[in-house]
Amino acid sequence: MSATAAPSLTSNVAPIEAGAHVTAAHWLKDTLGLALGDGSVVLRRESGIERVAAHPDGAILVAAGDSGRLVTGGDNGRIVEIRADGRLTEIATAKGGAWIDALAVHPDGGTAWSAGRQVVARDAKGRERTLTAPSSARGLAFAPKGYRLAVSHYNGASLWYPNHETPPEMIEWKGSHIDVTWSPDGRFVVTTMQENALHGWRLQPDRGHMRMSGYPAKVRSTSWSADGNWLATSGAEAAIVWPFDSKEGPTGKAPRECGVRPARVSRVAFHPKALVLAIGYEDGCILLVRFTDASELLVRQAVKGSGVSALAWNARGGRLAFGCADGQAGLLTLPG
Repeated sequence: MSATAAPSLTSNVAPIEAGAHVTAAHWLKDTLGLALGDGSVVLRRESGIERVAAHPDGAILVAAGDSGRLVTGGDNGRIVEIRADGRLTEIATAKGGAWIDALAVHPDGGTAWSAGRQVVARDAKGRERTLTAPSSARGLAFAPKGYRLAVSHYNGASLWYPNHETPPEMIEWKGSHIDVTWSPDGRFVVTTMQENALHGWRLQPDRGHMRMSGYPAKVRSTSWSADGNWLATSGAEAAIVWPFDSKEGPTGKAPRECGVRPARVSRVAFHPKALVLAIGYEDGCILLVRFTDASELLVRQAVKGSGVSALAWNARGGRLAFGCADGQAGLLTLPG
């Protein structure tokens, strides 16, 4: 079904004028935070909108968060924490003001960031540990359980326990690895690659490799389903969704293609409870696709020059926020 023929939810969308490229969207319980390319953060509450100057002398390059905080990293080397009430705390500044390449947050209050080859992990008590990666650390992700950090870099990834004296475990695969993600059960680590592919490792029961290729463009957005059985990805003219419902992962299995359209997918976000996938495209269109019957619902029509750059569901799954490259944003409230 094409986007123009899909049943529409567009009347349920409230527009938000972000005013600059939306780097990331994140929910702080009932408050929506939009991290912007002009260095500010827009906090959208029921009572209105507040704009916070998180990086007044630079742009926000990366952002990550949990239910209580949004952490942003800028091209000025600053790492800043923003709370739902607008409180701002500078966590750290990278040596020499180097650009922040990646961020990750731990649910217990820990934070990790990278600048070049230097990776810093700061736990909830403020203790910092530093790792020098083999090459520029492009992606960071905390394991779903325990205090362990995956660091992606050239020729693989490092699995690091910051509070242990032991060196990190290297999982190797030739090439440049960009972003990194853990499966919700911790059994798989998957990276996106420079060469328009994904690579994965089975951590249990072996260290087997999983190769996921055939994309026409780089994969810059990934999202796990709530049950951990599916990994949705951008990088094609449909959301490519890989099965992880067996111990072998996607090895020997074909992915599903959802929301096929004549525009490349730029962002994906699984619903936090249901098998529903939000898909944003480079032409500005947004669809919801239900896995059970592949039915589609239109959230936003295509808007020239307004490619989707951020998608985020709230914890209950009743609201979907989006942001775009031209500074437009919106908030879908599902009926019922």
